[in-house]
Amino acid sequence: MRVCTLLILLIGFSSCAPANREGLAKEVLKADPQFGDVLEKHRELSNRLETYQKELALKRGTTERTIFQLRKDLSAATATVRAKSAEVKKKMDPDRKRLELAVSMAGEELQARRVQRASLGRSITKLRKAHENTDATWTAQERVQQQAQLDDMARESQRLDQEMAGLKEHLRLLKIKLVLIQL
Repeated sequence: MRVCTLLILLIGFSSCAPANREGLAKEVLKADPQFGDVLEKHRELSNRLETYQKELALKRGTTERTIFQLRKDLSAATATVRAKSAEVKKKMDPDRKRLELAVSMAGEELQARRVQRASLGRSITKLRKAHENTDATWTAQERVQQQAQLDDMARESQRLDQEMAGLKEHLRLLKIKLVLIQL
């Protein structure tokens, strides 16, 4: 019972100042010398816990310094890769610009052909209406000339249609090339 009381007192005063703790320990040892083994075990375990805490603090500091250095290295590596990537992408600029110019020129040429074809289509329509007009007094020779003119216009219209189809395909291929060289 006496040992239990002392143990309770010791636990109750465990938050006391170190000097007070020493005095209490001497008092307990006077009353119960066998309790010295328990106090020694307590001291060893306290030292071991303190060592673990110091090891953790040391490991934490080392790890935080390593993390800081790794972040710094990653930032530097990111900047380097971005600079190198921009430099590599610049090497494709002449080809990309050449293809963009070709796309622009082919588009303008296709548009010019469309305008030319539309104008020719309107002329064919007018000439057919005039040719089919029964009220007009055309001679046979004039009718033959109109028909020859219509035939020429039809051939020109077919030629323009073929050119536009070729230009559309050429433009499509140029656009595909542009997509393929994107970095």
